[in-house]
Amino acid sequence: MKLDKRQIVDAALDLLNEVGIDQLSTRLLAQRLKVQQPALYWHFKNKRALLDAMNEEILRRGHNHPMPAPGESWQDFVRSNARSFRGALVAFRDGARVHAGTEAEPGEVERFEKLLHFLGDAGLSPVMALELLISIGRYTVGCVLEEQAEYPAGPGRGAALDEAASGLPLFSEALARYRAGGHAALFENGLDLLIAGAEARLAGAVRPPA
Repeated sequence: MKLDKRQIVDAALDLLNEVGIDQLSTRLLAQRLKVQQPALYWHFKNKRALLDAMNEEILRRGHNHPMPAPGESWQDFVRSNARSFRGALVAFRDGARVHAGTEAEPGEVERFEKLLHFLGDAGLSPVMALELLISIGRYTVGCVLEEQAEYPAGPGRGAALDEAASGLPLFSEALARYRAGGHAALFENGLDLLIAGAEARLAGAVRPPA
């Protein structure tokens, strides 16, 4: 059987959904593809290279808002972009862990240049614009890491925490709202805070760090 990279990555993503990233190995992948392990090394020199290719495919399939739409405000773009990124990661088991530690592909630099121009038109300096994009990207990965760490049932300490908070009215109220909203609502609330911080800095209400 002659393999190409796309076949390997597709099989690796299927295997990821079945066993998770900790159990994913080139040995299992070779078994799935009915080849010897050296056949995989012809295309990917190690597991990290395979994970990079898997991340690229995860984003290709699910990250559908990488650039602003015509007339879109910078705030709306940042929200839509982050939601799209989150959606791509949560679509695969351990998607955030696959993404963590990767870097943008060299072919992506022109897209980032256009994004810096777009955000610059809204008043953000290139440094602030890049910091905002990186901060929201890392925030998104962190949120998905927490969400996917609960697979399949999570730590199971919720009831004990609720009981411990039962005599604390402020924390009980806040915790109840947090529980009711779930991961998606918490993500949106944090995203609003990050955008509000950028707006405050633009307005001069918050000074940038020295």
